[in-house]
Amino acid sequence: MKDKEMGTMDIVHKRAAGIDISKRDAKVAVRKPGSRKGTYRTQVKTFGATTAQIRELISHLKTEGVTVIVMEATSDYWKPFYFLMEEEHLPVMLVNAKQARNIPGRKSDVNDATWLADLAAHNLLAASFIPPEPIRHLRDLTRARSALVHDRTRVYQRLEKFLESSGIKLSSVASNLTSVSSRAMLEALVGGERDPLVLADLSLRSMRRKIPELIEALEGRFTEHHAFMVKLHLQHIDLLSGQINTLNGQIDEAMEPFDAACQALITIPGISANTAQVAIAEIGVDMTVFADAAHLASWAGVCPGQNESAGRQRSSHTRGGNVYLRAALGTAALAAIKHKDSFLAARYRRLYPRRGGNRALVAIEHSIIIAVWHMLAHGEVFKELGADYYDERNKDRARLRAVNELERLGFDVQISPAA
Repeated sequence: MKDKEMGTMDIVHKRAAGIDISKRDAKVAVRKPGSRKGTYRTQVKTFGATTAQIRELISHLKTEGVTVIVMEATSDYWKPFYFLMEEEHLPVMLVNAKQARNIPGRKSDVNDATWLADLAAHNLLAASFIPPEPIRHLRDLTRARSALVHDRTRVYQRLEKFLESSGIKLSSVASNLTSVSSRAMLEALVGGERDPLVLADLSLRSMRRKIPELIEALEGRFTEHHAFMVKLHLQHIDLLSGQINTLNGQIDEAMEPFDAACQALITIPGISANTAQVAIAEIGVDMTVFADAAHLASWAGVCPGQNESAGRQRSSHTRGGNVYLRAALGTAALAAIKHKDSFLAARYRRLYPRRGGNRALVAIEHSIIIAVWHMLAHGEVFKELGADYYDERNKDRARLRAVNELERLGFDVQISPAA
């Protein structure tokens, strides 16, 4: 579509604004009718990015009488503009920068703001999903918790690597350094205890079966320098754990209006309370913003990409999607396939041989997000289909598959219906 072709298209908004935002300022293009009938002119002005300057911009847009305002999602710089305009009930729309640039017809001498104003006037852009304020606050909290959990994991990894320099091989015997037994041994080392027998005796419950291995692992050259560094790491871990606990309390308060939705989602195999909180924080509870379950799955990035040419469907990767939601769905899928008597685990086992582990897991993520959409959109209750769903749906195929497998193993099989 060339520029001259765009001029012949129907104009939906006679007064439209496009905003190109940077860290320090924003270029604002207002497209409005010209002096002659059927013509349009675009005026570009620059406004600062402080709150007072954004309010000046808002007054300017109100004076111009624009009926649509479009801005690109540039880093986090769009947020003060969008939120202030949202408070003033202006018709503002956030759009994907890639989508705006992919629409053909743009000339190199047209700046971003002018181009956005042209696209807005012809209604050629789709708005990005911006959740309401309570969901945005919840999202801030869950994302902060996720960052802190990752930071704490990295501190544990640094601690494990540092212990190698002292010859202490605790992590080779204990499953991880986060257990109560591991923490007790590390604190004893910091406190000056060096006897491997005494240290190993601090183990609790199932760890006590590994006392002989622990005695060997806890013998090393642990000096005062090592004690200082380990103490520093443990204090850092405790600080992060305290911040995570504080965030958990805030998240519980923010989740109160959405408690019914959260309780419904945790009935899906693999979805824990934390995963349900992240899902609600990322997609909200109003599913009308997604046309159907398939649109939500595509937005989340858990469905195959489109790559078709000359009638042939080629292999394609899944799109990026929402990284926080993808991570939560991945955790849920890994937990779901451990529920051996569930439909999701049966689906994974069915897909794994011919599609591989990674693709089978994405299919489970897809099934989970589809279920989430239906539960939030229609208030449906999760219905467990059971591990034998596929066998019951097609008994003949299941029987043939079982017979073929036995014959492959060298058995002569004859079957008859049960009495």
